[in-house]
Amino acid sequence: MDFDVIILGAGGAGLLAAATAGQAGARVLLLDHADRAGKKILISGGGRCNFTNTGTDAGCFLSENPHFAKSALSRYTQWDFIALVDRHRIAWHEKTLGQLFCDGSARQIVAMLLDECARGGVTVRLNTPIGDIRHADGWFHVAGARAPQLAIATGGPSIPKMGATGRAYAIAQQFGLAVVPPRPALVPLVLGEDEKLFRTLSGVACPVVARVGDVSFAEAALFTHRGLSGPAILQVSSYWRPGDAVALQLLVNAGAMLRAARRKSPRAQLKSALADHLPNRLAEALATRIALPRELGNTPDSELDRAADMLENLTFHPSGTEGYAKAEVTAGGIDTDALSSKTMESRRVPGLYAIGEAVDVTGWLGGYNFQWAWSSGVAAGQAIAARARG
Repeated sequence: MDFDVIILGAGGAGLLAAATAGQAGARVLLLDHADRAGKKILISGGGRCNFTNTGTDAGCFLSENPHFAKSALSRYTQWDFIALVDRHRIAWHEKTLGQLFCDGSARQIVAMLLDECARGGVTVRLNTPIGDIRHADGWFHVAGARAPQLAIATGGPSIPKMGATGRAYAIAQQFGLAVVPPRPALVPLVLGEDEKLFRTLSGVACPVVARVGDVSFAEAALFTHRGLSGPAILQVSSYWRPGDAVALQLLVNAGAMLRAARRKSPRAQLKSALADHLPNRLAEALATRIALPRELGNTPDSELDRAADMLENLTFHPSGTEGYAKAEVTAGGIDTDALSSKTMESRRVPGLYAIGEAVDVTGWLGGYNFQWAWSSGVAAGQAIAARARG
């Protein structure tokens, strides 16, 4: 069968690209090997889908080209997607830091996108292996269908149990598009045996400022049996590279706090002073690590300053990450130098597009990656329809 475009991947980007192109008059075939559309959407946000963030702008994304995302994000904004959600009468609420969630279920977002596809006359085929892709005489041939346009929306390899693969990169390379080496992002970090003191704190959480290099995030950190997790850690993990240090600021003005504790309770040990400000188990581990040899009243300023520095700059050297199995997204991907930032079309192969997580654009935690899926999907969908109209 002939279509104007074949879109590979019925995730967020593929669904909205298909709906946009279909409603603008293009004949669209949407393919996915999974048995359900939007499988990652369904599990996101604890099942309520953190579908966008009110603070979205290009500065909230990582890419080899930090300017690439600006065009698509400015032309289809978070407010545009919120308006779509409102038109479908999906109730939502805002949590911290501009994160928007459905009041009900993530299934509502998938149903909305499928309804938009239906309105555009999109042909959706699930449980369909993509197989080999051929390109000849201006036509892309996939799974028994052909079209003059093809969109790669198969995402990255994060969360393989949901069916995620790195197929997008193989397709890109088949057509001569470069790929920025992919890596797990928004992922827990693993601590080595030398940090087993802190690996005994599984389940302990506290607010921190986490830092990797010049990048920092003020949110919660969670100690796990393998290392570090929680929003602050997931955020900095996207910037972390093997060998980098991760620093946690556990307390602000720790030196003044310790001096005040020394004046108030000179016979107290460090652990009791820390337990007034931090979870007990963490206070005990920190006291063990800092190892002040005497009561606070007998501790000189130099020793308090050493302790304060550790409390404000507790440094770890992770041995790795928990990998794609626990990564919320994939950083890296199809090189943006190969694509038009306005249309998401390949500069090398006319009619070939790449959108969503398959591309080297990765957002912060908190709805940003979904907004990139929506914005890049709409950009490609509009361009696909325009090309189909001739």
